[in-house]
Amino acid sequence: MEFFERLKDYCSILAPSGMEKPMRKRIIEDIKDSGAEWRVDPNGNLIVFKKGRARRDKKLVVAAHMDEVGFMASYIDEEGYVRIENVGGIDRRVVSGRRIMFCGSNLVGVVASKAIHIQTKEEIGKCEPINEMRVDIGCYDRESAEKRVRIGDCATFCPNYEEFGNGLIKSKAIDDRFGCAVMVELINSDLEYDTYFAFDTCEEIGCDGAKEVCYQLNPDIAVILESTTAGDICGTPAEKAACTVHGGAVISHMDNSTVYDKELVKLAMELGKEKGIPCQLKNTVAGGNEARAYQREACGARVLAISAPTRYIHSACSVAAKEDLTAVAAMTKTIIERKF
Repeated sequence: MEFFERLKDYCSILAPSGMEKPMRKRIIEDIKDSGAEWRVDPNGNLIVFKKGRARRDKKLVVAAHMDEVGFMASYIDEEGYVRIENVGGIDRRVVSGRRIMFCGSNLVGVVASKAIHIQTKEEIGKCEPINEMRVDIGCYDRESAEKRVRIGDCATFCPNYEEFGNGLIKSKAIDDRFGCAVMVELINSDLEYDTYFAFDTCEEIGCDGAKEVCYQLNPDIAVILESTTAGDICGTPAEKAACTVHGGAVISHMDNSTVYDKELVKLAMELGKEKGIPCQLKNTVAGGNEARAYQREACGARVLAISAPTRYIHSACSVAAKEDLTAVAAMTKTIIERKF
C-alpha cells in the first residue's frame, strides 16, 4: 500500500485514548508478513521487534501513539441530547457545530449550538465549555437516545481525509496516525540494525502507554514520531510560530515536558544537511509528547523527537504538507541506520 493511502486509512479509524484496539488490529494486519516479532501488553501497547542485518550496541526504540483526541458520553437528557466530556486536550472553539462519530456503532451526531439569530447579546461571541455542550443524534427523548448511545461511549471527529491545495492534506488524527504509518513502512522494510518499535496507547491523556513500554524495554535511545503545532497562520509573528508547514521535519530542543538530548538534536540537523532532508528547529517551547515518559521512566533514555509541522492540531481538520511527512520518514530512516 502506498504511504498516503495507508495514512488515509489510519486517519479514518476511530481510536480515541483507551480505545486503540481497531488501530492496533489494523497495524498488526499490515505488519504480519514483515518477519517482525510483535506482542500486545496488558494495556494495549503494541511492541514490535524487527531484526536487522546487524545488532547495534545500544537498544533503540522508535515510538508513536495510536490514540487520538475525542469525546465521551457523560449524560443523556430528557430531550435525547448527549452531554460529552473531552478525551485529551481539545480547544472548545473547534468543537461547536462539528460532526462526531461514535466508536463501534459509527453513529453520527452534531455538536449542537444555538443559532446566532436567537442568541442573546451576552451569548454572542462566547463559547461554552465542552462538558456543557450537547450532541444531537437525531432522537427526541432519553429512551430513544439510550438505544443508540450509552454513558461511557466514546466518539471522535468524523473521518474526513482530503488532499487539497499545494500538496497539503487535511484530516482528523494526523496526530499521530502519520507516525504509525511511518513505523509500519520501516517495519516492512529491510533494516540495517535491530530496532524496536512501540505503538503507544493513551498519549493524549498523560502518556500512560509509553510509561509502561519504558519499563518493559528500558531503551537507551528513544526516537519519538509526532505532530507538532505549526503556527504559520495569519496574525502569528514568525518568532512565535514554533514551526512552519512546508518547512520540513521539525527537531525540538525542548517542549513543556522534555529537554531533548543535545547530541541527538545536533546529529539530526547534521544528517538533514548531509542527506538533503528538509528540516527545521522548533523555535518555541510548547506542547509535549511521550518523550517525557521515555526520558524519565525506568532507567531513562536519550530522546529525540522528529515531528511533522501541523496546523490546527487536535481539531477536526488538522493540516499537514505531504513533503513534510516524507521528510520525517526520511529523517527517521537515516537516524535508525546509525549504529550508536
